[in-house]
Amino acid sequence: MDHLPMLTANTTSYTTVQFLQRQAASLLLYQSVLQSDVGTTFVNLLQTIRYTDADGRDCLQAYGSYFQALASSHQTWEEYLIKQILTADNPFSKLAQQQEFSKLPSALVVAVQHDLQVLQSLYECNSAVLSEWVQMATHLPISPVVWYREPEAVGIETSFPQLENWGDAVEDLAAYYRQHGTGLFAQYRAFRWQGGRLVGIAYADSVKLSTLVGYEWQKDALVKNTEFLLSGETALHVLLYGSRGSGKSSLVKALLNEYSHRNLRLIEVSKSELPDLPKIVEQLRGVPQKFIIFVDDLSFEEDDDTFKAMKVVLEGNLTARPENVVVYATSNRRHLIREFFTDRPAPRDNHEVHGWDTMQEKLSFSDRFGLTLTFEAADQKTYLQIVQHLAANINISPEDLEFKALQWATRHNGRSGRTARQFIDFLKADLAVFGENKNQL
Repeated sequence: MDHLPMLTANTTSYTTVQFLQRQAASLLLYQSVLQSDVGTTFVNLLQTIRYTDADGRDCLQAYGSYFQALASSHQTWEEYLIKQILTADNPFSKLAQQQEFSKLPSALVVAVQHDLQVLQSLYECNSAVLSEWVQMATHLPISPVVWYREPEAVGIETSFPQLENWGDAVEDLAAYYRQHGTGLFAQYRAFRWQGGRLVGIAYADSVKLSTLVGYEWQKDALVKNTEFLLSGETALHVLLYGSRGSGKSSLVKALLNEYSHRNLRLIEVSKSELPDLPKIVEQLRGVPQKFIIFVDDLSFEEDDDTFKAMKVVLEGNLTARPENVVVYATSNRRHLIREFFTDRPAPRDNHEVHGWDTMQEKLSFSDRFGLTLTFEAADQKTYLQIVQHLAANINISPEDLEFKALQWATRHNGRSGRTARQFIDFLKADLAVFGENKNQL
């Protein structure tokens, strides 16, 4: 496919813009590139340049919308286009993650070659060229401001545009998809299941494993199990059970910051969304990333049937369990389903015949997790150990620190990792604002 020759103001013409529009319309697999705000404003700008009105106001407004879309995305046109290609979710990118390149359908490969050549033509129509075209179309004395920023990308993001013919990069692109994934999984590290779909979390909790102390063997066991997952070995589902504020949730979140560079992803699922668990797991099958499905503060009422969906994921059914997915759940209850003494059947009462079987099913639900980690309430020694670790960079004497920490725990929420973190956050802010010897806890 021929490229657009020398995209400058001198080549601006009805035929040139028409050629670009025809190119954009001919995309077979990568239509999504032009369906976001930046893409739609780009296409609209081409249309207004081609059919500008007498005074050019529609063309200037279209350029303004295009400029704003780029500025809002914090990308140049070139960066935007490359990112869209690398994260595209289409039949080729999905299949490339699961099959060797040589086994991909030839029609898909040819279609991608076509689309990459089209996108190369659009890539060459950068913001500087468009600005000059707008100047000519509207007869302005100077061209509009061009949106630009210094590129930050490395790797394929910078080497890809340097190819003379992008159609030659299909195999490299397939390898990229196989390593990094596509769509949301390539753009985000953390997600929540909301309204029947995955929603990316742009700013995930930044807690790190190195800041969590006091429950070392539990941390070591969870890290080892996560290493199994990342290595492709069979990892166990994990229940983190114990005292409130002991750092169970923080420990799971910290795994993401420790291992996201190894393609680990975290998906938060609320209790109300648990019936969707089998559906969620099937969406994760066959993609290159490894997933922790995180269920925080898990428990069930006596008449709650949502635990049945959880059982399907924990135990499996006729469908094989994906090797890239585990469930990590936290709870303050060892037996996750609430039980009352009245639940226990008595022969003289009008209960179901096999009532004890039902009760045992409830009590044994937590046993379906392959690994249960218990977090006991922090004693004074453990609490002070956590405080001292968190206060490593605070200028305060050990005696004052210990006294204030114990005073804080007495007046607030008792001894726990959460209380220690709250105390340290308050202490840092107090010292920063009021200085030494003026802080009141």
